[in-house]
Amino acid sequence: MQVGVHRSVIALWLGHERAEMTQIYVEATLAMKEQALAMTSPRTGDPGRNQPPENLLAFLGSR
Repeated sequence: MQVGVHRSVIALWLGHERAEMTQIYVEATLAMKEQALAMTSPRTGDPGRNQPPENLLAFLGSR
């Protein structure tokens, strides 16, 4: 929002049903987000690809 992106666009990006749902993010500034990200550490290992269990695939295939 600080760079001019309309709240309705942000709501769509976040998958919110209504633009009003993005109100909870209005308080968080870019600097606050950068601070939060600075406190995290990168993921280790190969991210790979999610593989659902065979029984789940069988269940979904039977529908």
